[in-house]
Amino acid sequence: MITLAIETSCDETSAAVLNKDKVLSNIILSQQDHSKFGGIVPELASRSHLESIVSVTRTALLNAGINLKDINLISATSEPGLIGALLVGLNFAKSLAASLNIPFIPVNHIRSHLYSNFLCNQKAIYPFIGLIVSGGHTMLVLVEDFNMHTVLGNTIDDAAGEAFDKAAKLLGLGYPGGAQIDNSAKSGNENFIRFPKAKIKNSKYDFSFSGIKTSLLYYLRDVSENEKSRADFVNDVCSSFQKTVTDDLFEKTVSACSEFNVKKISVSGGVSANSEMRKKFNQLKSRNFEVYFPEIQYATDNAAMIGLCGYLSYISADDKTFFKSASLLTPAKARLDYEKF
Repeated sequence: MITLAIETSCDETSAAVLNKDKVLSNIILSQQDHSKFGGIVPELASRSHLESIVSVTRTALLNAGINLKDINLISATSEPGLIGALLVGLNFAKSLAASLNIPFIPVNHIRSHLYSNFLCNQKAIYPFIGLIVSGGHTMLVLVEDFNMHTVLGNTIDDAAGEAFDKAAKLLGLGYPGGAQIDNSAKSGNENFIRFPKAKIKNSKYDFSFSGIKTSLLYYLRDVSENEKSRADFVNDVCSSFQKTVTDDLFEKTVSACSEFNVKKISVSGGVSANSEMRKKFNQLKSRNFEVYFPEIQYATDNAAMIGLCGYLSYISADDKTFFKSASLLTPAKARLDYEKF
């Protein structure tokens, strides 16, 4: 069962080929034009996808040793993401599926993150608690089966990755900020500043990181120039900021495990590459928890996780005839008829 997958939800153009759940190729072209703007420019992202999607797909097929006639399924990200960027990959994939007369599977991008650790020969056995942490989304999910998800908590404003990006910008570290914060924090004092954690009324598991970003803004506004010029100042601030964010993510995840009597955790999304996150969660293994992280190449946006989720959706569906006509549906219709996160 050969799946071709396309991912264009933001600023990576990616294509992958899988044989069932085994990755044969995974090509990711990251756009470089956005850093000077301090964030993603949607129109530039869409144009870049248009320019590169054919060559990226050809490279994925070539590296996998697969011809178009060998493909059995095609999947692509249908939501969420930048609408212009999504439409490039979605229409490309749907058109290809229609021309080859093979099933097309629309895939929820965030749902695919949830199963990205399955690409690494490590499959969390149900049930497990999934923590999805990316630039635009922070979500805590109880996963009882592939089609049984209960969203326990969500971000109500800035996601964790977005908070890292904004903090890095305030500190003059550039974009994207997650890796910059992580690198600087390694030689900093995590107890240098005590940043606040958001307390959300009537919610145990929702997340909010806009407050800590504002707290950093005010701190940098009021701190003396002498302090700012200190050699370790930025490293100390990064370490303190990172500690507060990762503590909040960690504590709520462990609390959910306790409430639902689950000792398996899957952490995914771009922020799962953060070294402090991995350190905190991996320490749970000494308490008989099973903890799963995707490999770094599958932590950020990539088509391999889209392909895996598409394949799993197909084999678990009772009515596979839907996928045969899905390439003719609008994204909204496809979502309403099938994709239920």
